[in-house]
Amino acid sequence: MNIIFKRKSIRTYLDIDVDDATVEQIIRAGMAAPSAKNQRPWEFYVVRNKETLQKLSACSPYGRPMVNAPVAIAACYRTNSLFVPDMVLLDMSCCCENMLIQAAALDMGSVWLSFAPLKERQEPAKKVLGLPENLEVFAVLPVGYPMGEGKPVDRFDASRIHWEE
Repeated sequence: MNIIFKRKSIRTYLDIDVDDATVEQIIRAGMAAPSAKNQRPWEFYVVRNKETLQKLSACSPYGRPMVNAPVAIAACYRTNSLFVPDMVLLDMSCCCENMLIQAAALDMGSVWLSFAPLKERQEPAKKVLGLPENLEVFAVLPVGYPMGEGKPVDRFDASRIHWEE
């Protein structure tokens, strides 16, 4: 469980490539996430092209971390052939959290950049990525070797625990 406490949001990266095997390990962790009725709505677009990363970053007011990342993983979801469509965003949340934790386990840095459910972010990102009609962008995770250390934040708050009496 220590890796959960090691994970932190990293927004700046060293100018070092991230190899395909590392990206695949991160995506593999995402695909290991639970999903409602095992619908696994995810599809992933791996982006390395600097021009595409620049265009994608402009789709969100928080997209700046993509600009200097060596790679970004766009976690997308299908809108068709789903058993439980109302659970897709929950499925994708589990998927992305797994990827962030795996990135930390590999001593990589990443940050969750939300696109769903905000159509004003999703629509332009969908165009940049050239997604088919049945896919939507859920989040983009820039990934790289962290610039600087960064410190995990202890978010534990005992006042939010309510014990049965």
